[in-house]
Amino acid sequence: MQEIVIGSWDELQQAVFDDVWDSKVMRYRDNRIYRGTSDQRWNLVPSLNRVCAHNLALETQVFRSFRKYGYAELADYSGFWQLLPVAQHHGLPTRLLDWTYSPLVAAHFATEDTGCYDRDGVIWCLDVTDFKRYMPEQLQKKLRDTDSNIFTIGMLEKLIPDFKRMQALSDEPYAIFFEPSSMIDRIANQYALFSVVSDPAVLLTDILAKQGIPYRKIIIPKEVKLEIRDKLDYINISERMIYPGLDGVCRWITRRYAALGPVYNANRNRE
Repeated sequence: MQEIVIGSWDELQQAVFDDVWDSKVMRYRDNRIYRGTSDQRWNLVPSLNRVCAHNLALETQVFRSFRKYGYAELADYSGFWQLLPVAQHHGLPTRLLDWTYSPLVAAHFATEDTGCYDRDGVIWCLDVTDFKRYMPEQLQKKLRDTDSNIFTIGMLEKLIPDFKRMQALSDEPYAIFFEPSSMIDRIANQYALFSVVSDPAVLLTDILAKQGIPYRKIIIPKEVKLEIRDKLDYINISERMIYPGLDGVCRWITRRYAALGPVYNANRNRE
């Protein structure tokens, strides 16, 4: 694990765009994905493991209840893998973890909660290609045949109809990443994808440790959170874009007009 502590907006740019030049195509390209959290002490724990840690077998009942009681609003969605992102989006406990292709969207999530400005935030950074060789051969072959690193929902619906089948493919836990369809504006605007581990009792951090997969943590100290936050607003990475609709607008306005400067920038020199 590589840990980088940034001290300014410029250092954040350097950290997230370092080593992304691809000499083969002579453009800035990479296979990194990002996840931002308000507290750097928080681990990669899905909501299912936070809510149902006492009995992870409840996952099946949780999802069954979602489909049963949300039936009227789920008529436009079909298939296990299409419903999962919808459930995650609406707050159902799932084994999914949200990621984004955008390091600056991840920086938004690391700095949006002003109630956490007394602690350091973090951006997790992974290379999705590092996970492919640990997948079952059937899944590896599909990625090779399609020249892909990430699964689509269509690919998964044919290969893995549900989590039970996913776990049955290998005795060893493994992680995959997939892109949801853009049926929800929020998912599209967040440039989102999801990770999922074949065994709900195994965390993604367990996979990283056991398989020796390298990763990076970019620490955003509490002293520079407000600087990062304000400059993200200037480039329109804010609640207005991340959460389309009036809820996002109101969240943005509430934060924008809060008296944060005297509290968190009192000791900073004016640049």
